[in-house]
Amino acid sequence: MFANRKRALSAVLLAALLAGVALYLASCGGGETKLIPRSVLMGNPEKARARLSPDGTMLAYIAPHEEVLNVWVRSVGEEDDRVVTSDDNRGIFRYFWSQDSGSIIYLQDRDGDENWRLYDVDLETDEVRDLTPYEGVQVRIVDSNKRHPDTLVIAMNKQDPRLHDVYRLDLTSGEATMVARNPGNIVGWVTDYDMKVRGAVAATPTGEMDLLVRESEEGSWEQLLTWSSEDNMSSSPVTFSKDGGSLLMVDSRNANAGRLVSLDLDTKELEIIAEDPKYDVSDIILHPDTYEVLAVSFTKDRAEWEVLDEDVADDFEAIEALDEGDFSVTSYDNDYDTWLLAFVDDDGPISYWIYERETDEGEFLFEHRTDLEQYTLTPMEPISFESRDGLTIHGYITFPPDKERRGLPMVLNVHGGPWHRDKWGYNPEAQWLANRGYICLQVNFRGSTGYGKEFLNAGNKEWGRKMQYDLVDAVNWAVDQGYADPDKVAIYGHSYGGYAALVGATFTPDLFACAISGMGPSNLMTFINSVPPYWTTMLEMMYKRIGDPRSEEELLRERSPLFRIDEIKIPMLIVQGANDVRVKKAESEQVVAAMEEKGLDVEYIVFEDEGHGFVKPENRLEFYAEAEEFLGRHLGGRYEPMDLES
Repeated sequence: MFANRKRALSAVLLAALLAGVALYLASCGGGETKLIPRSVLMGNPEKARARLSPDGTMLAYIAPHEEVLNVWVRSVGEEDDRVVTSDDNRGIFRYFWSQDSGSIIYLQDRDGDENWRLYDVDLETDEVRDLTPYEGVQVRIVDSNKRHPDTLVIAMNKQDPRLHDVYRLDLTSGEATMVARNPGNIVGWVTDYDMKVRGAVAATPTGEMDLLVRESEEGSWEQLLTWSSEDNMSSSPVTFSKDGGSLLMVDSRNANAGRLVSLDLDTKELEIIAEDPKYDVSDIILHPDTYEVLAVSFTKDRAEWEVLDEDVADDFEAIEALDEGDFSVTSYDNDYDTWLLAFVDDDGPISYWIYERETDEGEFLFEHRTDLEQYTLTPMEPISFESRDGLTIHGYITFPPDKERRGLPMVLNVHGGPWHRDKWGYNPEAQWLANRGYICLQVNFRGSTGYGKEFLNAGNKEWGRKMQYDLVDAVNWAVDQGYADPDKVAIYGHSYGGYAALVGATFTPDLFACAISGMGPSNLMTFINSVPPYWTTMLEMMYKRIGDPRSEEELLRERSPLFRIDEIKIPMLIVQGANDVRVKKAESEQVVAAMEEKGLDVEYIVFEDEGHGFVKPENRLEFYAEAEEFLGRHLGGRYEPMDLES
């Protein structure tokens, strides 16, 4: 049930629901593409996030147990599946195998508060241990290494909520010993081949990032290099070489895009291993024993792999023949002979395979949602257009099946971050919108990652301006192509996408027919001043990319939708997790209060047991039920009727 639902089931809504029932019944028959139930698209997957045990004998995956996602295991080649965790609340999403293959280790927070605690479950005894039983402490995984199967390296903000120190966790005794104290500026740590903490990334008072190294855990730190504010989001350390004499990095200094390089720690000579002039390195496959780079991928319209070691060239050729989708190697055994693969397609479920390198053969395991095969899905098509100031903007468009591509209603679906990007592949929201009769338009506006630092930095201090102009230009492009009906366009998104939806309703109120904002900042001043304590080391970087509240209050106020509520002409649906630590509940509360005070058309939903996103399937299904009914009323698309008793 919705925890806070600020509207009654009026006679108008009841009529709309009854009309939706009739539309749903009609869509179940012949003619129009069959309506895909929300539970199929947005409910829990059947099986997902498969991982191979290090000894190669077991397979783990997440799947529902009593309607809550838990970890299951089974023997490879057998059907002896059994559930091994017993979460009965939020479900488990982040897990991995212990290096001795004897237990499953997972992270869990409480109602979205992001204070991740670390647990393990012994597969022989079913005993569950809370390895970090500390209230209000966030755990991050730094390293797990087969050469030390009884040890994990973790980071915790146990001493100071702002800072993550590094601990070596003994998995036998459960004892955690601090091995590196954060002096106040470290935002990331790097271990070497022997799990020693020998690298760190430190934020500077002016928004740069220093890369620090040391010869041993007892040694003093040396500043190896500095990534300027222009480079620090497209550069990062990857790992030390096996002998510890060089450092593998993604580095955009003296280049546009983040390229894979190796830096000799003695001579300071730089070797370029892989690069693309436009696209950043997106994935790296290393040999787990030699630490040699085997292959690198660049995410362009789709993922493209560059094989760098001939020993795996035949493997990649054989893998690409298994499925037409884009693949990733999710895990492998200790001998590196058996790989577990995940293939992503745009118009079908994610599929998992076991690949044997000795035979160059793959064996299909399962799909994450077999029930999708009963319905018509539609391709996600890459697009590009030129912005008003001459930048090439990339994105994806998904059309409703069985409809002429002329004058259709459209939803501009804006990604979060904003330092993120949309990618090709199965996207439940794109399929949901297309199935309901809408074009789904996804745009990697300036400031999105993956397209090189020039494109990324073109978004600096352009929240509500050029970043938003790219979205507006995308809508105009779709209208000019004849695809979209200019009178039936909605803007929708979560996090930064929620902010963009608020901006769309206030800055360009005549462009959109309605807007849906999830967890969107409405006042950039209060948003920046209320970030989680462990983000404070990153504040200077945020100031450079969003605006500095100490000296640019006017700019931040100008870009804040809260102060332009009078401009709103369209209905809005606003949704929020009560425990959100990134975009506080107040960001939604203040804009809703201002709209209600002026008598504007706003619907507001708060989920009391969620944070920055919706984890519980019942909450996801409630939200999408409300959202598609809202879109149906204002854009005319079809929807699956909500339960009238809710």
